[in-house]
Amino acid sequence: MTTTTATSRGFGYRHPNLRLAGLLSAPMAWLVVVYLGSLAALFLTAFWTVDDFTGQLVRTFTLKNFQQVFTSSAYLGSVVRTLGIALLVTLFCLVLAMPLAFFMARVARPSWRPLLVALVLTPLWASYLVKVYAWRAMLQPETGVLGWFLAPFGLDSPGYGFLGIVITLTYLWLPYMILPIYAGLTRLPDSMLDASADLGAKGGRTFRSVVMPIIFPSIVAGSVFTFSLSLGDYITAQIVGGKVTMLGNIVQTTYVTNLPFAAAVATIPVVIVLLYLFAVRRSGALDNL
Repeated sequence: MTTTTATSRGFGYRHPNLRLAGLLSAPMAWLVVVYLGSLAALFLTAFWTVDDFTGQLVRTFTLKNFQQVFTSSAYLGSVVRTLGIALLVTLFCLVLAMPLAFFMARVARPSWRPLLVALVLTPLWASYLVKVYAWRAMLQPETGVLGWFLAPFGLDSPGYGFLGIVITLTYLWLPYMILPIYAGLTRLPDSMLDASADLGAKGGRTFRSVVMPIIFPSIVAGSVFTFSLSLGDYITAQIVGGKVTMLGNIVQTTYVTNLPFAAAVATIPVVIVLLYLFAVRRSGALDNL
């Protein structure tokens, strides 16, 4: 029967999954070419200069743009500031996402979990600019909602600046940390928690020795999103940052007049993310996702 079926299908038969892969291979290859091609063009342009008299590109290899970034205290400060914001946003997202994801995966009833996941995803359906401007209104020093909430505790609104950027970005990227951790916790076997309790381990020891090793790849996956998205953001800094500038703001203000310098500045977060991904890959944290 197997032989007859194979014969009736003919030598030209292809499995539906193979046909689907063939249909998707061309668009995927095109996306890869465009993405890598744009990165290559960005990297190449960073080593060019602009003629001060004509304003035309001078396609001659030079390290002048990178030297200007790393020798100027203003630009170097923007690099450090942007990296610090990305790290703080990732840390705050982790601190907030851990209890929320744990409640969703281990405490809430199974029938409620799809609704909780939908609620976490709901902010992602709103416009990016609407959410940032909403936080601008809440962070307003004198009339902002956040100031009214903190007033009974003797605190003022953080206003516009470094902390305002961190708070806004933490809100924006928090779902990208919650969902991977939630997925990791749902794969945590109950038998391992029971075994830890039977061996006399308390909650803290169980969390450190049993839960964390299992969900650590999920934490790393979420940190890739929050870190990279924060590192490349510039609109939030422009709206709620006050006088604080990030690397993206420098790119925005210089790409018209000095494209090679803007490309050099834009290369820095790309290199930082690549180094972070390389370190994550070497650690093997994503092998068990």
